[in-house]
Amino acid sequence: MVRSLALPLTLALVTSLPLAAQAETQVPQSQAEISLGFAPLVKEAAPAVVNIYAKIIRQDRARSPFADDPFFDDFFRQFAQPRPRVQNSLGSGVILSDDGIVVSNYHVVGEASDIRVVTNDRREYQAEVILADQASDLAILQLKDAEGLPSLGLRDSDEVEVGELTLAIGNPFGVGQTVSSGIISGLARTGTGGGQGFGYYIQTDAPINPGNSGGALIDVNGDLIGINTRILSRSGGSNGIGFAIPANLVREFVRQAREGEGEFQRPWAGMTGQPVDSDLAEALGLGQVDGMLISELHPQSPFVEAGFEVGDVVLEVDGEPVNSPSEMAFRLSVAELGGTSAVTRVHQGETETVEVALMEAPNSPAADPITLNEQTPMPGLVVGQVNPQVITKMQLPLSTEGVVVMDPGPYAGRGGVRAGDLLLAINGEEIAAPEDVANLLMNSGRWMRLDLMRQGQRVSLRFRL
Repeated sequence: MVRSLALPLTLALVTSLPLAAQAETQVPQSQAEISLGFAPLVKEAAPAVVNIYAKIIRQDRARSPFADDPFFDDFFRQFAQPRPRVQNSLGSGVILSDDGIVVSNYHVVGEASDIRVVTNDRREYQAEVILADQASDLAILQLKDAEGLPSLGLRDSDEVEVGELTLAIGNPFGVGQTVSSGIISGLARTGTGGGQGFGYYIQTDAPINPGNSGGALIDVNGDLIGINTRILSRSGGSNGIGFAIPANLVREFVRQAREGEGEFQRPWAGMTGQPVDSDLAEALGLGQVDGMLISELHPQSPFVEAGFEVGDVVLEVDGEPVNSPSEMAFRLSVAELGGTSAVTRVHQGETETVEVALMEAPNSPAADPITLNEQTPMPGLVVGQVNPQVITKMQLPLSTEGVVVMDPGPYAGRGGVRAGDLLLAINGEEIAAPEDVANLLMNSGRWMRLDLMRQGQRVSLRFRL
């Protein structure tokens, strides 16, 4: 009986305080205070969480009769006529300022053509996306003609600890605003998302279901810890393993959105790495299993300029631990572009801290993209020179060089050419620059052989012109 009563008493202890008060230990003074539970906290925080209704128009193609054949499906896919399909998306968002700045998930609003936001008191606003990033799954909205709205403050998510009490607020399954409670189950969770490897999450067991995406994960003071983004589930419902994007990354998104950035700007590391496990730590002579081993560095990387080498182990960035490439990407993403970060490393057996410049991926050599015109056999094909900026945007391997397909266009796409393919040769003639593609295509005969590299595999395509 003592064990069953301990948790309710603890909940009342930390949740009956007003939001303005500092977190402190206080014994409930009455049965009424014990019965309140999270009610005062929800009353203050819930009005800042909104429902989002988004309309997305997608161009679908009719199913090919060869859809189950891996060879013919790829070839005939491009011949089907696209048909517009309206997809309605339901999610949640969090108001971060009284003038209508709202944060939500990219997968909720990032591709929407019409966005309607409904507040807790049933006011409706039209909204537009002012900054979005698919890799981070975050989007910043601006509500039109909004003022005097309730909002939530952002907590320093690096201070969050496992075991803290949390509330998840959102609109699961479209049933209306719902509050669920839990604790922080884990920190620095990586490898649970897709995209470019920027998945770095706070884990909670507060129930999160479809429709909660973009909703708030708050602490007992009503501050925003993170934005609920995904769950691990075999059934599609909550199994008590939910993930939220940390508030520190949200803060950087808001800053860039207010400064008018059209795309989220994150510093470029120009490196690949791997977590240090026990075997690797023993081989490197490390005293503990921590850090990320640098396995590859681009020659133009700012880490090369700062003296880093392949084989160095990164331990911390700006005083925060780094144990995986995803953590490294997150730490750089929350740092401001144009400044420096203090990076602690193990170099030749010595631990030291080095200042590294935070810069964009350079556009050098110039990408010089070329769009082929109607005079060529593949009009609409866009090719460009690979450089660090292209590698970053197209998620290519760090060592990639040469000429890449940026957009296959309608004709090359029908023949099986894909964005990200590296063009090696046309009819046996090597391709060294984007302009070579147009020249070689103009001089091809009735048949053409296109040699390319796709995901590390050499592929040859033949065309009858």
